Amino acid sequence: MTNSYDDARANPARALAPAPKIGMVSLGCPKALVDSEQILTRLRAEGYALSNAYDGAAAVVVNTCGFLDSAKAESLAAIGEAIAQNGRVIVTGCMGKDADAIRAAHPKVLAITGPQGADAVLDAVKTAIPLAAEPFVDLVPQPRQSDRVQLTPQHYAYLKISEGCNHACRFCIIPDLRGKLVSRPAAAVLREAQMLVESGVKELLVISQDTSAYGVDIGHASSTWRGRECRAHITDLAAALGELGVWVRLHYVYPYPHVRELMPLMAEGKILPYLDIPFQHGSPKVLKAMRRPANQEKTLEQIASWRAQVPELTLRSTFIVGFPGESAQDFEDLLDWLKTAQLDRVGCFKYENVAGAAANDLPDHVPEELKQERFDRFMAAAQEISEQRLAQRVGTRARVIIDSVDDEGAVARGPWDAPQIDGNVFIDDDFKTLRPGDIIEVEIDEASEYDLWARRR
Repeated sequence: MTNSYDDARANPARALAPAPKIGMVSLGCPKALVDSEQILTRLRAEGYALSNAYDGAAAVVVNTCGFLDSAKAESLAAIGEAIAQNGRVIVTGCMGKDADAIRAAHPKVLAITGPQGADAVLDAVKTAIPLAAEPFVDLVPQPRQSDRVQLTPQHYAYLKISEGCNHACRFCIIPDLRGKLVSRPAAAVLREAQMLVESGVKELLVISQDTSAYGVDIGHASSTWRGRECRAHITDLAAALGELGVWVRLHYVYPYPHVRELMPLMAEGKILPYLDIPFQHGSPKVLKAMRRPANQEKTLEQIASWRAQVPELTLRSTFIVGFPGESAQDFEDLLDWLKTAQLDRVGCFKYENVAGAAANDLPDHVPEELKQERFDRFMAAAQEISEQRLAQRVGTRARVIIDSVDDEGAVARGPWDAPQIDGNVFIDDDFKTLRPGDIIEVEIDEASEYDLWARRR
């Protein structure tokens, strides 16, 4: 009788049997995407292989979104597709909080976990698809957990600095889904950032539910990185990230007073002159009903001050139209505020009820057709502003990062463009030597409502 080692040498096909593959469907926001990356990283570290298709996967993990009813419907559809195509499905993410609704629609799912549930997902996968014990194979070093799986292109990555949120906005259930603010130590964030840069990442997109509140829950405690102390505070963290020699872009920044401390970092080129700020509305009455900061005049003063210090500053935001009680005058106030603020990049949502949100019980809900009319008017105004501001870039030079290259040209982004949500810079000459992740200087030749065209310099 041979032992396991002898048997493995005699039958290498058996010993080196491929690890079971796990597929992933990731829905929702970039924060959920980071959760998916963490789950896949853990699975790979445990010895599972990863699959980018239903076919051949031993099971599929569906990371769901549960913020809006439309997102829940999309999540249920994705679960149904995964069951139809593969049959063995584990559900996680924000909609996992509503397990009854998932099982009512799809009773065949193997397991359901909530958001931030990497451990539970790992346990569910191990239960459904256990790894075969192979002593010979177990001698092979496994991937390190720090070797993060990226679901974004290699040249940019999301860097999540905290979980949860301390706000009580009436339209939002994020604190119910993801809990109160929990910040990561600064050293842990910076170590991850350095690892990503060393792996080839050229742009770090800093995300959380409230980036400005980073560290509040831990008293802005210091931790050691590169032999010195760094506070868990957004300005200190941004300054440290700026030392890594890559683009650093800040998302979900609330306009707290200390945001002004970021302006010198932008002026010095340590972080990108870009702020993604969820203003949500321009009417003090509606903002108060939303339980949001309502001093919009002061916010306009802040914007003017920021731009005085950093003329190249790009401001992106999202808004909600049709919130319960929004009057015709409230909407006109929003349009006036937008035209005064001259925001560069703007998105908009039509209000919809979310199960468990306090806004559901407010009086005077706006009819759907009126929401659509206001949405159309708002987006037309935002488009006009965007077109005017982009036109001012024609004839100027800028550094851009290349996202993709094909036979027709290169698609890039400037400091003013975040991936997936903003515009592009198209380059159709002298592009064949370019590669994704290259950062080059261009001159802007042409502008449209949302995009730019440029040539290499």
